[in-house]
Amino acid sequence: MVLHELRTPEVLGALERMQLGSRRRLAGQLVGGHRSTRYGSSLDFADFREYQPGDDYRRIDHLALARFDQLLIRLYDAEDDLTVRLVVDTSASMSTDNKLQRAAEMAGALGFVALTRRDRVELHVPGQTPLRCSGRSGVAALFERLEGLEAGGQGSLSKTAAEVLARQRGPGMTVVCSDLLEPDWDVALHRFPARGAETVVLHTLGRGELDPEELGDVDLVDVETGHRVAQTLTPGHLEDYRERLDDWLDQVETACRRLGASYALVDTRVPLRTVLLGGLRRAEVVA
Repeated sequence: MVLHELRTPEVLGALERMQLGSRRRLAGQLVGGHRSTRYGSSLDFADFREYQPGDDYRRIDHLALARFDQLLIRLYDAEDDLTVRLVVDTSASMSTDNKLQRAAEMAGALGFVALTRRDRVELHVPGQTPLRCSGRSGVAALFERLEGLEAGGQGSLSKTAAEVLARQRGPGMTVVCSDLLEPDWDVALHRFPARGAETVVLHTLGRGELDPEELGDVDLVDVETGHRVAQTLTPGHLEDYRERLDDWLDQVETACRRLGASYALVDTRVPLRTVLLGGLRRAEVVA
C-alpha cells in the first residue's frame, strides 16, 4: 500500500495550511502550535494583572507604572503542544473497498498536520508496538509505518481502546479510523474519550456497505470469520438494507455526539482531497 494521493504536493500543501481543531484545554509540555487556555511566553499580548511577589520583574509594564502608579505585568497567550493518538483498524473487514488505504491516508493526513505544528503523534495499530514521533522529522517514519499496514483477522476496537488508555498520558486527542463493523463498536467509542481525551471518529466505509448493487442468488461472506450465508437479494431486500444502514449511521453519529466526539463519515469513493478540505472541515476536525 502506497500513500500516492497523500504524498502529492497539492495535498501536502493544503495540509500545511491546516491545524487540528482542538476544542478543549491542552495539557502539554512542549511549545506547540495551538492556543492554550493558560498564559505563557508567546508574543501575543492577552491581558494585565497586578504584580505578585515572585513574578518575573521583566514583565512589568513600565508605561502603566508611570501613568497609573501601579505595578502591572503583561500576560501573553501560551501555545501548547498536543499529543495526537492515531488508531487505525486493521481487521479483515477493512480489506474491502480500499477502506484500509483510506484509513491510512486519513491518519497520515492528520498526523502530518500535527507533526508540522510541532505536536506529538502516536500511531496505534492492533498487534503492533505503538509508533511515537514528533516534529516534521517524524513524518517519514509515520508514512512508512502506515504504508506497511495489512488488514486481516478479527479486530476488537474495545481491546485496542483499553490498550490506548493504558498508555495514555494526559488528555490530548484520539483519532479513530475504522469501519466499526464489529458488535462492540459502541463499547469502544465509550472508552476512547476517557481521561479527558478529545475524540474524533472517522467512520470509513466503502461502496459495499453504502451502495450494494448485487441482486439475485449470492453468498454473503463475513470476511473476518469466513462464515457464509446463501441469500437471494431482491430490490426489496436492498431497500430494507438501506433503511437499516441509515438507522445504524444515525446511531453511530448520535453516540459520538453524546460523548462529545467529532464524527465524519468517510466514503472511500470520494477523492482524498475532497474529504480533507470538505468533510473534515465541516466536522471541525481541522481548521
